[in-house]
Amino acid sequence: MNIPQLIDFTEASLDAAFASVRNEAEAAVAAPGFETEQFRLEWLGRKQGHLKAISDAWLKAAPPEAKKLIGQRFNALKEQVEGFLVAASAGAAAKPAVAGLDVTLPGTSQRVGVEHPLVKTMAEIVGVFQRMGYSVGLGPEVESDFYNFEALNFPPNHPARDTQDTLVVAEQEGKPLRERLLMRTHTSPVQIRSMLEQAPPLRLIIPGKVHRNDAADATHSPVFHQVEGLCVDTNITFSDLKGTLDHAMKAFFGSAVKTRFFPSFFPFTEPSADVQISCIFCGGKGCRKCKHSGWIELLGCGMVDPAVFEAVNQRRIELGHDPVYDTRRISGFAFGMGVDRIAMMKYGISDIGLLYSGDMRFLEQFA
Repeated sequence: MNIPQLIDFTEASLDAAFASVRNEAEAAVAAPGFETEQFRLEWLGRKQGHLKAISDAWLKAAPPEAKKLIGQRFNALKEQVEGFLVAASAGAAAKPAVAGLDVTLPGTSQRVGVEHPLVKTMAEIVGVFQRMGYSVGLGPEVESDFYNFEALNFPPNHPARDTQDTLVVAEQEGKPLRERLLMRTHTSPVQIRSMLEQAPPLRLIIPGKVHRNDAADATHSPVFHQVEGLCVDTNITFSDLKGTLDHAMKAFFGSAVKTRFFPSFFPFTEPSADVQISCIFCGGKGCRKCKHSGWIELLGCGMVDPAVFEAVNQRRIELGHDPVYDTRRISGFAFGMGVDRIAMMKYGISDIGLLYSGDMRFLEQFA
């Protein structure tokens, strides 16, 4: 290594001189055929190493007023060179030894993971509706009051809001109610967002995570998953809804499953219904899991309330778009189901908390 003589002892000149040496050391580490022991002897050798030579040429021969500046930079350079050596040694240790490689030995097997039971169940439900021509819709988990409640026919102070224990974002009191942020309590806001972005016809299946201020127990969790569906077109009737859900339940649970509908209430559908399926465990004969009724309540549904279409039209006007949901000729249906409950039924899980515990002993059962 050719060590130039220092003539200028200003800080800028010293910085440039030491940077040049550091770059040379870094280049030596990156050079082909690099060997860590040879580098250590050449640069850190106590008698003939490059750093020893730099110390003799620059530090010892420097004028007294420059020794402190050179000494600080020399110590930093030494730490950097030692760091290059440590990093290079670690890299060499991580490389497998090629000399003793036996290509006839079996390779290391890579363990392949499997889908979480929740993810698998949700994908299966979505797949049923995709095969029926539905597209997948997604949206944010943090929503405004407008999309989560107002546009879905939940007026302010409406009692139906109380059934959805809502987790709200802090410090929103200064905003108008419709702009206040919250964690979505259902995936229905995606229906509104989709109708704002797209004119009919629509056929959407909407999977996702939702949040409610529920106390955790064997059947409740503050975080859970839903799959909702929306179909909007001309001349959509309740018969279309019944036929769609009956086909979907048979495709998911088996062709022997029967469905039946009971009147219900949801603010965003009219008329509304609860859907039951014949018990998949006893075939409708009656057992402990269906409370000996032969039926299991599974989801809610109904025809989209015209008030929802009117809210979408009004919002489209506010955003500078034309209203396209004419309630005189456009109709639709919507439905929603809890994925967690279906997964628990399918896999015989008694506590919803197990789905979110991350306990490998539980999850390995599904591998």
